[in-house]
Amino acid sequence: MPVLLHPSSFPNVATLSAGIQHGVLWEIHDNFQKQTYRNRYHICTDRGLHKLIIPIRHVGGAYGRQTYRDVRVDNTYSWQKQHWRTLQTAYRTSPFFEFYEDALAPLFEKQFIFLIDFNWESIRFLWESMGISLTTAKTTGYATTVNQAVEGRFLVNAKTNLHFEQAPYIQVFGDRHGFIKNTSTLDLLFNEGGNALTYLKRQHLSFLDE
Repeated sequence: MPVLLHPSSFPNVATLSAGIQHGVLWEIHDNFQKQTYRNRYHICTDRGLHKLIIPIRHVGGAYGRQTYRDVRVDNTYSWQKQHWRTLQTAYRTSPFFEFYEDALAPLFEKQFIFLIDFNWESIRFLWESMGISLTTAKTTGYATTVNQAVEGRFLVNAKTNLHFEQAPYIQVFGDRHGFIKNTSTLDLLFNEGGNALTYLKRQHLSFLDE
């Protein structure tokens, strides 16, 4: 049975492990919420865990909530240049950054209007980098409970204290900060390369049963 997931920005290891092991039904009919991985992702730098945020254009007043599909990126701020520079600085000494660099760079050069379009491209990059086709099944409407998928939408909440028994791998700055769990799968890819898919398939997903 597929797991129901929000299309987040460069999904973290827990989210992608669930998607790889179960298959995915993507939730696209929800409202946008703050403090989630919809517009942020975590990487490792020389200072430890680092958060990269995609700025969005907020609406208010008579417009009320925005559906996730309608959220627009705020491109008045050169966030793509800043993100790319940070990724290069953080991972240029990792074993596999140069291998994926040319395929990843265009995501930070093309201007995106809608947040969800950037997120689709970030997910596509991760899937294709591991040699598998992107799962494209999407919801047709929003439901608070689901019967045809495993509930995994809580994984998009960046504030959730997830009980994820993640196996460690060697990270660039692990000698300084120890192993940092559940970062963006970019971190796994740059450090493990072609072994990333096997790694994701082996992670325990007990958090889906809680």
